[in-house]
Amino acid sequence: MQIIDDPSVIQRRCKSLRRQGKTIGFVPTMGAFHEGHISLMRRARADNDVVVVSIFVNPIQFGRGEDFDSYPRDLPDDLAQTERVGVDLVFAPSAEAIYPKGFQTHVDVTGLTEGLCGVSRPGHFRGVTTVVAKLFNLVRPHRAYFGQKDYQQSVVVRRLVADLNFDLDVVVLPTVRETDGLAMSSRNVRLTSQQRQAASILYRSLCRAEERVNAGERSAKAIIEEVRAMIEAEPLARIEYVALCHPDTLQPLDRIDGPALLALAVRVGETRLIDNVLITLP
Repeated sequence: MQIIDDPSVIQRRCKSLRRQGKTIGFVPTMGAFHEGHISLMRRARADNDVVVVSIFVNPIQFGRGEDFDSYPRDLPDDLAQTERVGVDLVFAPSAEAIYPKGFQTHVDVTGLTEGLCGVSRPGHFRGVTTVVAKLFNLVRPHRAYFGQKDYQQSVVVRRLVADLNFDLDVVVLPTVRETDGLAMSSRNVRLTSQQRQAASILYRSLCRAEERVNAGERSAKAIIEEVRAMIEAEPLARIEYVALCHPDTLQPLDRIDGPALLALAVRVGETRLIDNVLITLP
């Protein structure tokens, strides 16, 4: 496994691999790996000749007062995990390497970024799409892998790829969960044992919503109200949003007449957690 921190070096290396006819699978991450990240790497390993993983905590996708400074970082452990999976190249640049002095270009996807997490995190997706566009240009992957937990991000990245004609496939894999259903997240390590137990209400409320749909409920308002009531009954949880949307446009739904996305963001203590389920009619 080769570890590279220079953007020009990773770009030359990946260009050489493409000239050799190698297919490149790319997993962009912010490190602090858990099984969700590892599942993406395993899939990339199965699908491609070469697997590239980036580890970069992207400062421009964090807003004022967010947890950039305290975001979990453990590069030695991350490198050990990537090596066990069989990753070929790890790109771990500094912020100065990605955003050198004089940097002033950003990539903005509108519309899809305005609801859900975009409401409380203005500028977040602008930071995501800017760094993803840069990484795609450096690595030039044939396939890039993302997790469903960050569903809005995956939809925004698909739009970015389509609108700017990036020559790659975006592969979105199911959310990996703990035994009690909590979606795996690098931020979970910041939960106390009591908060960790309380956080299980997120997935339980999503499951309850699916049960209601399977039983015949079609009113988005009724489902959202039940999910909110379950979460509000947990004293340690504070709802940021609960939304029922079209899975492609992310526009709010009044009724469930086809596939739907039920998404939520909740703070447990000071830790912000997101989760979602894709609902299909029985």
